[in-house]
Amino acid sequence: MSTQEPVLKVLVVDDSNTIRRSAEIFLKQGGHEVLLAEDGFDALAKVNDYEPHLIFCDILMPRLDGYQTCAIIKRNPKFAAVPVVMLSSKDGVFDKARGRMVGAQDYLTKPFTKDQLLQAVQQFGIVTQGVN
Repeated sequence: MSTQEPVLKVLVVDDSNTIRRSAEIFLKQGGHEVLLAEDGFDALAKVNDYEPHLIFCDILMPRLDGYQTCAIIKRNPKFAAVPVVMLSSKDGVFDKARGRMVGAQDYLTKPFTKDQLLQAVQQFGIVTQGVN
């Protein structure tokens, strides 16, 4: 009996190269496949092309913010069940509530730690088990 977690395809959407690279390193150390997007439009293309199991999405981004990106993903029946975790440097109740309103499952405050990121993957990876 293997206790190894399944490899998940995780999309990280953030306009900060530093945040994207940190998340990529942490997630790869956790044994996951990582996709990176630098804004909402880039994210939507990658969601469609690669069908990630989990999405971490920054809120404050140019062109298409995280709330809009999440709402568009959740409106598509093919991706509505994909968990989205919002990323923000703000830790306000309003921001968390707005994230839930557009369909986000959770909210991580930046800067996040490796443990926080992998814990979120573990928590929401259960939802996606059996998804190819």
